[in-house]
Amino acid sequence: MNNLETISAETRVLDVVNDPRVENFGRFIFPTDSGLPNSNLKLKDVDELFPYHSHIETSTTIEVVREIFKRIDSGEKIFYPIYSESEMQQDPSKRNTGLFFFRGKFNQPFAIINAGGGFSYVGSIHESFPHSIELSRHGFNAFALKYRVGGADIACEDLARAIEFIFEHADELQVSTENYSLWGGSASARMAAYLGSYGTQKFGRKDLPRAKVVVMQYTGHRDFTANDPATFICVGENDGIASWRVMKNRADQLEKLGIPVEFHLYKNLGHGFGLGIGTSSENWIEDAIRFWKSNMN
Repeated sequence: MNNLETISAETRVLDVVNDPRVENFGRFIFPTDSGLPNSNLKLKDVDELFPYHSHIETSTTIEVVREIFKRIDSGEKIFYPIYSESEMQQDPSKRNTGLFFFRGKFNQPFAIINAGGGFSYVGSIHESFPHSIELSRHGFNAFALKYRVGGADIACEDLARAIEFIFEHADELQVSTENYSLWGGSASARMAAYLGSYGTQKFGRKDLPRAKVVVMQYTGHRDFTANDPATFICVGENDGIASWRVMKNRADQLEKLGIPVEFHLYKNLGHGFGLGIGTSSENWIEDAIRFWKSNMN
């Protein structure tokens, strides 16, 4: 796959996973927490790995894979383990974590985007890599987190550690720690909201500044505090997993507390739509970026 143009709908998923350029992290590009996919699975069939998602565009999948290899080939370091070798030796499950970095402009704010999957898989190829690439094109420094599956607590621990890692390595990464944002869809929107509400110390890490903005897609998360960050919420009206009414009620409650909030409801749309290409939500990410910018210091 040295010629990026040869990456197509017919490219096998395992050929991507096993490419020497992504030797230590190729398996994180696709949902593989339950094991590697069938050897014959192709990029055009990636939707088979996503029981909780919809509108998975093969063209976007191809674009993401090409972008990852393009950045690696240009000399960028794209993957960072968030735990030390000693931590991973002590707890081998921590090897199933890491940050994919899609670099933006020098010393610009960062975002951590978390893909959903019901805490049983991490759907990065659909729900965090495309978002990260789009944010980097706007000049922001975007990180897609591969967290451990199994439940909200352990996933939030990994997100807290990811935030801490970026703060610790901000100079090396050439990112600003001011005005950062946390993004998530479905289960991972809970992660973003929890860290926005309670901060990193709640999940066993250093007490660091909380996110300036949380961006939430389609989740039934109800919990909030009077100190929540500004919050952008979007959901489809036909979502059978995360009721839009629950999300609207949460938005209303935040607004009553004087917290900046923006709520978007999209017609004829269900759960897990990602960037929503070709749907009524198309370009929602532009609204989210605008909201983030408007709530920066």
